[in-house]
Amino acid sequence: MTAYLSRRLGLPRRQRDPLPGFGLGLGLTLFWLGTLVLLPLLALVSRPWQEGLHRGLLAFAHAAHDGRILSALWVSFGSAVLAALFDLVPGVLIAWALVRSDIPGRRIIDMLVELPFALPTAVVGITMATLYGPTGWFGAPLARLGVHIAYSRTGIVLALMFIGLPFIVRTVAPVLRNLPADVEEAAAILGASRAQVLLRIVLPALHPALVTAFGMAFARGIGEYGSVIFIAGNQPFHTEIAPLLVVIRLQEYDTTGATLIGFVLVAVSLLSLAGISLVRRRLSRGVG
Repeated sequence: MTAYLSRRLGLPRRQRDPLPGFGLGLGLTLFWLGTLVLLPLLALVSRPWQEGLHRGLLAFAHAAHDGRILSALWVSFGSAVLAALFDLVPGVLIAWALVRSDIPGRRIIDMLVELPFALPTAVVGITMATLYGPTGWFGAPLARLGVHIAYSRTGIVLALMFIGLPFIVRTVAPVLRNLPADVEEAAAILGASRAQVLLRIVLPALHPALVTAFGMAFARGIGEYGSVIFIAGNQPFHTEIAPLLVVIRLQEYDTTGATLIGFVLVAVSLLSLAGISLVRRRLSRGVG
């Protein structure tokens, strides 16, 4: 009937949607995104202001002068930055080995890279605390040398490195796979050394991927809880992380304080991801 009326009235014929079910799929996507992501974020943002603007500002001012909160945030952010930076080199090397070489056991290595995604984070924390503790396999020899990993910030960084390494490998590997090998061969034929090929051809092409990988590992490390609390020692003003302080504030029935810490974590994560996305776009334009 619609097609008949369109012909009679001289209206342009409606074209069929090239993607059947696009409207329904888009609607379901937006619904689930709003329900699972946006709604909790809005609840978190609005919670400090439910008792009024004045009390919300006072709560923020109190949190800004709370030394324990500031110390926990510093430990979380600083450890996440260090872990993401330290993961870049081994992550690139592992991605290179998986993409560009045919080493024995490559599939096993590829499977082990996914292990931090599959293991419960509490299991990771308990295992690392056992290995690097004062009586552990690695902790005891290191303790005799004066190196203490468990119950220190070093242990926190190590745990976050384990959690963040897959993000580096899985972000860099596709870029290496799509990087034409003939460009490197041409540079080698023209007399470039391996170091020159790496520094002037490979790494510039990897800059956007490295920035993205760093941002993902950093954002993941900020909110990490299970793998850290068992190896950190949880000493206030020293090895106490912000997610743990959120739990402590909730146990103390300080909902406002816990919400404020969570708000800062979410805000910094979003700002860091937005900034990294901007840097990645600029680097991509420069590479292009």
